[in-house]
Amino acid sequence: MHITSSAFTNQGAIPVLYTCEGRDVSPPMAWSDVPPGTKSLVLIVDDPDAPDPAAPKMTWVHWVLYNLPPTANGLPERVKTLPEGTREGVNDWKRTGYGGPCPPIGRHRYFHKLYALDTLLPDLKQPAKSKLEEAMKGHILSEAQLIGTYQKGG
Repeated sequence: MHITSSAFTNQGAIPVLYTCEGRDVSPPMAWSDVPPGTKSLVLIVDDPDAPDPAAPKMTWVHWVLYNLPPTANGLPERVKTLPEGTREGVNDWKRTGYGGPCPPIGRHRYFHKLYALDTLLPDLKQPAKSKLEEAMKGHILSEAQLIGTYQKGG
């Protein structure tokens, strides 16, 4: 399974448009080679370098989506309507939806992680990442990741 974005390359810089210094909209995402038997997909975007890459203390969660249909092959830029059946979890701003990179110091890494599951998860009522990961245990068929980086300008 593979995950890509037409906006940035793996290990490449995320354009300002998709950050708190730009329009803070979701980047276009595409994926392929979803394994047979996949019943749903999960997308988690997080930053393990918070608050300072030189001394990380936590992983900041930017986006949590689950029960994406296995027939979906990506999400458009500025996604407004999610594929039918998709559920949202909460990010670390305590809201659903995409929250772009906004690092307080240094260049951070943003992991866009896609998981193929052998099940459709129950409605978890806007779970935090940890609750979703717990529900995914034992159901992951495949995973892929795309890492983008960002450092505030100026």
